[in-house]
Amino acid sequence: MPGNLTLEDLKTAVKAGEIDTVLVAGIDMQGRLMGKRFHAAFFVESGWQETHCCNYLLTVDMEMNTVQGYKSSSWQTGYGDYVLKPDMSTLRHIPWLPGTALVLGDTLDHHGVEIPHSPRAILKKQVARARALGFEPMMATELEFYLFENSYENLRDGGLRDLKPVSNYNEDYHIFQTTKEEDVMRAIRNGLYGAGIPIENSKGEADAGQEEVNYRYSDALDTADNHVIVKNGIKEIAFTKGKSVTFMAKYDHRKAGSSSHIHQSLWTSYGEASFFDHDDKHGMSATMKHFLAGQLAHAQEITAFLAPYVNSYKRFTVGMFAPTKAVWSADNRTAGFRVCGVHTKAVRVECRIPGSDVNPYLACAALLAAGLAGIEAKMELEPEMSGDMYNTAGIREIPHNLREAAALLNTSKMLREAFGDDVVEHYHHAAQWEISETDRVVTDFEVQRLLERA
Repeated sequence: MPGNLTLEDLKTAVKAGEIDTVLVAGIDMQGRLMGKRFHAAFFVESGWQETHCCNYLLTVDMEMNTVQGYKSSSWQTGYGDYVLKPDMSTLRHIPWLPGTALVLGDTLDHHGVEIPHSPRAILKKQVARARALGFEPMMATELEFYLFENSYENLRDGGLRDLKPVSNYNEDYHIFQTTKEEDVMRAIRNGLYGAGIPIENSKGEADAGQEEVNYRYSDALDTADNHVIVKNGIKEIAFTKGKSVTFMAKYDHRKAGSSSHIHQSLWTSYGEASFFDHDDKHGMSATMKHFLAGQLAHAQEITAFLAPYVNSYKRFTVGMFAPTKAVWSADNRTAGFRVCGVHTKAVRVECRIPGSDVNPYLACAALLAAGLAGIEAKMELEPEMSGDMYNTAGIREIPHNLREAAALLNTSKMLREAFGDDVVEHYHHAAQWEISETDRVVTDFEVQRLLERA
């Protein structure tokens, strides 16, 4: 893909005066890019080896408040440093920022050990677990968002009361309406493609001003890396066009929510589809059935990683294409787990629970942990559901709110075994803080905060 750089490529571009700035970014708990802007000359000399950041970056909330009560860092421990080590395989040119390259980094302690609760480390641990079983996890995340005529400055200065989506009607698959938005969406597609993201398409989504961007599936870590770069890139490109976007799961109760469906499959190291069986009704192998059975068995306890904010649960609304039941069905959008690509080698599980506010590393890791638990225990897949799941009573429901999901997370034996007690307790504390912060009337300022930072 264009946009991928080696260190030697970067040195050549710096010498030619084509790149003068390198962004080095780690991933915070919210899935945002956090780091530094390096002068490129220093980066290619020695900065590419490592830099440092305050360890509070994995304990702050969306407003960058220093939240107390974490074991890993606090005022009592003095808020020391982590090492941020660039993963040079992620180095790329950023076309929409003049003279700029970006590299993602792993978060380490001073002995070179990855911080267990850092999002990238959590996912890498589950990928390693899958590989030890002989599988390569492949995933894809879809991203939906709302695009507004308002600039970010306008929102800051009170424009929230006059919020204007770029469309005034449902534009799902609508070519003429999306032609009107092409100034922004074309820049997004081309900019991200130029940054090495294998963009497939963009489309209008299921409400006024709602957009979707799709990019090619890849291995689990690369997919999560692409997800956070896409999300950050969309925000920055919209900003340069005088527009704004939000990735809130539900910015208005009258509007469709924004999702981030996650497609999943396992492959062998020889490139064979481990999920496919030609003789099965849907083309599902025994491995796929065990994997899906594990996800269903643990669906409720991993929901806090799929829907991490109080606002996330407002999206689970009957009749608006967001699921309310954690059951499975083939090619049925009312189920929380939809089997796609039936009877082909592309057969896969689409989890429809995550919203676009999700941290992809945590969501992919939680789904993978649950699926692998199903394979290890050879869990039997429950019967397929059919019809309208919204109006089917007595079947497994998605937790109704973050308080319920957080309690299930905290008591999950599966997650504690997969992630470790400290990691589960770290993210349980984050959920508890989110609950305490939003257990009050949501003011216009609070909605503005979410719109601008989600």
